[in-house]
Amino acid sequence: MKQEYSIERIGRRTDQEIEKLAEIWEASVRATHDFLGEEDIQGLVPEVKAGLKGVEQLMLARNHLGTTVGFIGIDKQKIEMLFVEPNWFGKGAGSFLICHALENCGATAVDVNEQNPGARGFYEHMGFRVASRSPLDEQGREFPILHMEREEK
Repeated sequence: MKQEYSIERIGRRTDQEIEKLAEIWEASVRATHDFLGEEDIQGLVPEVKAGLKGVEQLMLARNHLGTTVGFIGIDKQKIEMLFVEPNWFGKGAGSFLICHALENCGATAVDVNEQNPGARGFYEHMGFRVASRSPLDEQGREFPILHMEREEK
């Protein structure tokens, strides 16, 4: 059965919304980022919350019951964040969010942790290609980043 989703664009973000999205982020990261330890995850929480508050465009994917199952954040043409609740992995929510970002927000770039081959494969499936690599993340930590780009269609 194909899942149906809707998009909700979030302008002003409440603390309650930020907390809920941070919970989705944490659950998703625990399921996909095996290279991160507990200390790494807990250290990232404040950065994630700040990112959720400050990202230019923030959109939620909601299922047919109105439950938030994932979100995407975009600044200019770069996807800054995309996370899906683990119970919704493989059910089209991530693809739905990417397609929305491509068609409605002009997204053409995304950064992916090199140690997360599942994310790299997902973005490659969605038409992105590795353009360059950085040995450190934006905060200078030893988590190599793949800078991926997609040609505008």
